[in-house]
Amino acid sequence: YSCETGAATNIIYGLALGYKSVIIPITLISIVVYIDFSVAGMYGVALGALGMLGTLSICLTIDVYGPVCDNAGGIAEMAGMEEDVRNKTDALDAAGNTTAAIGKGFAIGSAALVSLALFGGFVTRLGLENIQVLRPIVFAGLFMGAMLPYWFTAMTMKSVGLAASEMVKEVKHQFDTITGLREGEVEPDYEKCIKISTDASLREMVLPGLLVIASPILCGTFFGVEALSGMLVGALTSGVQLAISQSNTGGAWDN
Repeated sequence: YSCETGAATNIIYGLALGYKSVIIPITLISIVVYIDFSVAGMYGVALGALGMLGTLSICLTIDVYGPVCDNAGGIAEMAGMEEDVRNKTDALDAAGNTTAAIGKGFAIGSAALVSLALFGGFVTRLGLENIQVLRPIVFAGLFMGAMLPYWFTAMTMKSVGLAASEMVKEVKHQFDTITGLREGEVEPDYEKCIKISTDASLREMVLPGLLVIASPILCGTFFGVEALSGMLVGALTSGVQLAISQSNTGGAWDN
């Protein structure tokens, strides 16, 4: 219904669906962590992460299904095939978005358990028996860690926008300078467009990568291990929920 009433309602309903989709996965992850830790401590959590990683082959398989259907729809449209062919590929594309969301959910869940197991190893290595959450330095670290996924997301989304802007400018430039391109008499320069995408994908990930690498080093160096522990926990709890909501929001919008 929201798709029939305009872009604004579509965006609102997509965001709402993404936020709502966090409830069940996070609840299940919480139950798994509680049971695993109660039975076998951090070793149990690590085994739970290993169990989810055991489905990696299936996750990769269903992840590939979406792009294949998407490409099939694009080929059908560019080839000028009948409308019923495009309708079929649209239905397959919607199913592909669903399978991609499922695969991403498995990846996010296993990443959450692996991160928790690594955090347990970090705390054990330092010899910290417990961390007082109500200590100001730990609480501040929690807030800073919860902010980091949003900072990372903002940087990557801005990078996508810049790359898309460069692509639009290049396409417009080719239409204006290549004679016969609008009439379909000559082929466009695909290599320049591909170069824009590949260069941007490498160049624009430098700063987000530095953020992930440098933030724990700087936090631990200047504020100590307790602040770093709080930051890691905050980033884990915030990042998992943000990843699930964004994944399912994007799939809903695409459908």
